[in-house]
Order: sequence, then C-alpha cells, then structure tokens
Amino acid sequence: MTDNNNNKTFKPTPTLDKLLKIPEGFTEKIKKNNTNTVSKENTAKKAMESLANDTIKELEKKNINKKRAQNNKNKQNKTSDITSEKTKKIAKNNSNKPNKKTNTKNNLDVDILTNNKKTNNNKKNNKSKNQNKNAVKSPFPLKIIPLGGLGEIGKNMTAYEYNNEILIVDCGLAFPDNDMLGVDLVIPDFTYLARNIDKVKGLFITHGHEDHIGAIPYFLRDFNIPVYATKLAMGLIEGKLREHGLFEKSKLHVVEPRQTYYTGQMSVEFIHVNHSFPDSCALAIHTPAGVVIQTGDFKIDYTPIAGNGDIIDLRRLGELGDEGVLALLCDSTNAEKEGYSKSERTVGYSFDKLFHEAVGKRIVIATFASNVYRIQQVVDAAVKSKRKIAVFGRSMVNVVQKAIELDYLKVKEGVFVDIETMNNYTDGQLVVISTGSQGEPLSALARMSTGDHRQVKITPNDYIIISATPIPGNEKHVGKVINELMRLGAQVIYDRMYDIHVSGHACQDEIKTIIALTKPKFYMPVHGEYKHLVKNAEIAKSMGYSPKNIIVADIGQVIETDGINMKKTSIVPAGKVLVDGLGIGDVGSIVLRDRKLLAEEGLLVAVITVDSNTGEVVAGPELISRGFVYMKDSEELLNDASRILMHTLNKFYPINSRDINSIKNKIRDDLTDFIFTTTKRKPMIITVIQEV
Repeated sequence: MTDNNNNKTFKPTPTLDKLLKIPEGFTEKIKKNNTNTVSKENTAKKAMESLANDTIKELEKKNINKKRAQNNKNKQNKTSDITSEKTKKIAKNNSNKPNKKTNTKNNLDVDILTNNKKTNNNKKNNKSKNQNKNAVKSPFPLKIIPLGGLGEIGKNMTAYEYNNEILIVDCGLAFPDNDMLGVDLVIPDFTYLARNIDKVKGLFITHGHEDHIGAIPYFLRDFNIPVYATKLAMGLIEGKLREHGLFEKSKLHVVEPRQTYYTGQMSVEFIHVNHSFPDSCALAIHTPAGVVIQTGDFKIDYTPIAGNGDIIDLRRLGELGDEGVLALLCDSTNAEKEGYSKSERTVGYSFDKLFHEAVGKRIVIATFASNVYRIQQVVDAAVKSKRKIAVFGRSMVNVVQKAIELDYLKVKEGVFVDIETMNNYTDGQLVVISTGSQGEPLSALARMSTGDHRQVKITPNDYIIISATPIPGNEKHVGKVINELMRLGAQVIYDRMYDIHVSGHACQDEIKTIIALTKPKFYMPVHGEYKHLVKNAEIAKSMGYSPKNIIVADIGQVIETDGINMKKTSIVPAGKVLVDGLGIGDVGSIVLRDRKLLAEEGLLVAVITVDSNTGEVVAGPELISRGFVYMKDSEELLNDASRILMHTLNKFYPINSRDINSIKNKIRDDLTDFIFTTTKRKPMIITVIQEV
C-alpha cells in the first residue's frame, strides 16, 4: 500500500476534531436489560431519535444565534450610515438654508423611517439568504454525470466535471442478469471518460464493496489516474490490482475521514458514515458552483460494532448544511422501508442465541465476504462458545486475511484453523464461515449443497445460518440452495426466521435526518432501481421540497448547475460493458442473442458436398442436432428435413452456382419454416456447402 504525498496537486489538510460526541448516559441506556434483545433495540432506536433531534436543535440554535449576530451587525451599520447622513444634511442645510430648520428635521425623519424599513426587510429576507449562501452563479457549469448505479443495483460510478477538471466517485461492477449467458461481470461504459481522460484528476472511493470498487482494475489498465480510499478499501483494491498485474504502476493514496484533497478548482472531503463496511465515507465535493454531498452507502447506527468512535459524523454534515449545500445525492436502497434500519449489534444477539441452540452441532455461516462487522460478530460468538473457525471461499479468505492484517478484525491467535486440519475437531467445536449467501452456483455453500465440496460434506448434524438477504433477482438461487441443504438433513436458519441480517442502508427516517441536517437546495436520489429513486424523491417532497428541486435521473444523463439552477441537459455514452473471461466488451447484444437462442432452442447443422461443375451432390446431406432433438428418436423428422434441403438445392444451385451465400440462406429459410411448422421450435440453423 502506498501513499504518495509528493504529488503537489493533492494536499491533505490536517485531521480535524473527530466524530460526534456521545451524550453522557447514552451507553448506560443501551446496556440496560441485557437479556432482552427487543428492549435493547427499542432503547437504541429511542436514543437514536433523541440524539438526532438534539443534534438538529443544536445546529438550529447555532444558526439562529448567527442570524441574530448578523442582524445586529447590519443594524449597527445602518444606524452609523444614518447618523453620518444626518450630520451631512444638517451641515448642508445650516450653511445654505438657515431658515428651514423644520423642513430639515422632517426630511431627516423620513430618511430614518426609510432606512428602518429597509432594515426590517433585511430581517425578513435573512432566512432565505442563509439557506442559499452558495447561490452565486459560477463562471462555468458544474456537470454531474452518473455513469452507473441509477435504475440498477451495482456498478456505481459518478463523474463531476467543472471547466477542465473531472473527478470520479467509485468504480464498481454488477453481477450479470439471468439472460446474460456466459457473462462473468458487468462494468460501466468508460467511453466518456476515455474521451476526456486529460481532464480526469482522480478516482475517489466511498467504501470497499464490489459494487463500488470491482471495476477499478478494468479502468486502471487503460487510464493510470490517482486513487483515493480509506485503509481497508485500499487494501482490497491492492489485492485486485496485484491479480491484474497493475499494482506496481498504480498511484494509490490512503485517506482518513475529515481530510480534504484538492484538485485545483474542486476538492473532495471525506466524511465518516456507518455502513456494513468499515471506514465508509460520504464525500463532500467542493466546487465554485457550490458544495455537493454524495452519501455513498450509509445508515445511522448509534451502537456500531467498532464502538462510539465509529458513529456517523452528523456534526460535520450539519456544519456543511449551515454553510450551504447545493445538492445532496442520497442512497436510495432502502427508501421503501419506513423507520430506521436496525443496529448491526442486533445480529450479534441472535448469533449468541443460535450458537447456544446448536450445542454439539457444526455451525456453517454464509454471509457477504466484505461484511467485516458480521464476521467479527461470528468470531465473538465462536470465542464465547469455545469453537474454532474455518474459512471457505476465495473472496472470504482474502477479506479475512486483509482485515486481520490491517487490524479491522479483532481475533486472538489460534481461533482460525486451516481447512486441512479442521477434521481434527468435533462438529461441536467448529464454525465454518463460507461464501454463497446469494446462492451463487460456484460458491462454497452451493457446492456443499450439491455434495461437490471436497472438504465439507453436509450431514444432519449441521446447523446452517444464511446471514444475508437475497439481492433482487437472486431469490430463486438462494431458495434452491436452502432446499438442497434441507434435503441433506441440515437445519437451515435464514433471514425470515431470526434477526440474523440487518441492512447497511438507511431507511426513510434516516434519510430524513440527513436531509434535515444538510438542507440541500437540490436533491438527487442515487444508488437503486428506478422504483427506489422515485420513493426517495417522495421522501424529499414530504419534507417540503418542490419537484423542481428534485432530480430523478438515469445513467448517461448530464445534470448541470450554475449554483442557481439545476437541470438535465444532454446525454453521454453510458451502459453495460460485459466481461467474459479475458474479453472486455467483445460480448454484445448479438452474441447474447445467439447464446440465448442456443440455450432455448438448440442447434441444427446441415452439411452437404456438391460438384462445382455439375451441381450434383457428392456427399450428404448430413443433419447434426445439438440441443434441438435427440437424433436417434427423430430420424423421420431429420429425413424429411433432408428432402426439403435437397429440393431447395436442386432448384437454386444451377441458377446461383456462383452465389453460395444466397443458396445457404435459402436452405436455412426453408428448413426454418419446415421445422417450425412441424415442431413449433426455432433452432439456430447453420448450413455448410462444400464445393469440390
């Protein structure tokens, strides 16, 4: 891991005072009624709401005091101006018009009344001025360009462009849809950035989940720009770059919350937030047009696993709100859910209960590999129950090793055991942590469910916990794995049964808290399917925002603002680039269409050899079926198809003997019509004519 501070363009500022201070007595509230999980959760929620309200009130009080001070200053300045003007007028009238003292006094009274009226008007307008402190038209428009993450789950990527500078926030991947046959990964389209690569100053990462960092190696292989991320996220990025042979030439910079990095006309400030990944950050993009806050993935958790020092930095978000925020780009993943998301500690309480119930059984836990806080709670529960831990799945092993190395995962020596030695322990002494919580076909848990895993064979003495909620689209895969595990006799615990998973994303009340603190002029939902974006927009409307100030965009749309107005203006290239093996972008819609056709209808190949001089058939025709029909059971169908082929060949070959492609196309069309009429199927048909 490197941190090149010799780059004069980017200069981190000294670290400011850390996170929001916990009120006295808050911890005691959470610790009461140890044995009652529900009571703990309710107490945490009440404390969360109380602290959020206190924070907002404190900031509002601070803002009111600022307004009063400013009004007093304005009044003093006006009084001084009036006194000076009065003195000048008296002197002028005394020297020029000594007999009109009464008129002079009346004129001065009018002046004083006029100035007092102006002062009162200033008081009335003071609130709107404070709410739009950054409402100064900038020399150039700020362009916000989402290249991924809108109207979809995954491949998050946003570009900020001002004049001759571009900053990039995140560079993630998505997993392929069911109809993307053979595709390994989906990454954003980098076309617009490639065309403007001379403007790009850096890539800034909010956190280390795959949907935010997974596409970095594919971007850096062509564009070697600086990357800025917190420590654990950078550790995972390093591993990816080493795999792709890019680490040595990469420009990697480790950052901390409350640090600001300058690119010239813009700067990026990292602000700590809660999420299921350690050291997650929101980003405040400071530009001449105003401040734009992008929350990244976040929630508000007042009882985080890492302790009180890990609470979301509401204070800094509130300070930015007081200073003036132009726009807020807010996480929409849980915008459909009311209330607050549960604390991660809820899962720990459930683990303690389930581990107690599983005495004498081997415990297998599947979760997201990058959820370090969840893994920490598994470790804590295993230590309490005096169990050893074995880790399965490549991504899980990589994250655990890096988290231990960087001291994010607290574990005593000897708790983790090698998979080769796990058979030295009884079932009641073991916990297996595995990938596969989303039912991925090649994951460790999926292979266990089908009996294909070499080290782990599922038995009725296995107690399996799936500590994750299926991502939309993965429900069938997860259900299939659960069914197969149960067929093998294992007891399976999943999300609907116990509190074994909590979301890392903010629900409606948390989103409202962030809006109330930052007080943005414009609001833009991001990170979610279109229904999530629309629901998030409705949250802003419920807080009094005009639809004119809410932007619901799609990837590729350019949103421009001059600090006064914000609107959609143009479209840039954006979409999905498919990764298949080592190929990037070489699989397009036509290839996917052919793969889908082959998968659904099969293939029929017609081979025939003719004499180029006479047109007589020398060999064939031979029909070969793959995935269409079983040839031994379909001889009559294939013989009829051969006769159709010969009829077409004899009819058209003498006429078009020099145009083989036309003959092939005619044979294919006739065979397609015959087969569809006979079978109602449309296999892919390939015609091969060999001339001798």
